Amino acid sequence: MNLFKKISIAVVILILAVLGYFYYALIINPKSPQGTAVFDKDDLKMEVTYYRPYKKGRLIFGDESQGALLPYGKYWRLGANLATKIEVNQAITFAGVNLDAGSYRLYAYPQESYWELIVHTDPFGSSAQEPDPAGIIARINLEKSSLNEIVEQFTIDFETSPKNILLRMRWDTTEINIPIN
Repeated sequence: MNLFKKISIAVVILILAVLGYFYYALIINPKSPQGTAVFDKDDLKMEVTYYRPYKKGRLIFGDESQGALLPYGKYWRLGANLATKIEVNQAITFAGVNLDAGSYRLYAYPQESYWELIVHTDPFGSSAQEPDPAGIIARINLEKSSLNEIVEQFTIDFETSPKNILLRMRWDTTEINIPIN
């Protein structure tokens, strides 16, 4: 076998090993498993797909100097692994912002007293870095609430009341509520 053929086989094996590792880590046995929050009532269907990291005794939100996992003012993809995505089947008002039916990416900049939530047009971005600013539909400042009990695993769900729908995000002792009409 010539040298080129041996190198080609080695490269193919290496690529397959790397792809296999990522498939195992993200799909088969992720440290932060995938979660889905679904709202389906009348003609409105909304679905949020995200990855659910655990607290594991760490400081989640705080100052960078304290070793916080998510330092104040820094980009966060709202979960782990891949971008958090919301899909809606009809036009909605999302925290006062009009969104057409479609898929969007959500990410945030947690602050000490509020979160800046970003809605982006590209639902499939890698999320390893901040997305292209040209695709930002809205920057929404949301009030942060404190919880009395610790939420161990990052959780997104829907809560309904007679007047509106809330998309709720909870982790550690922090809760963010996003009104939807």
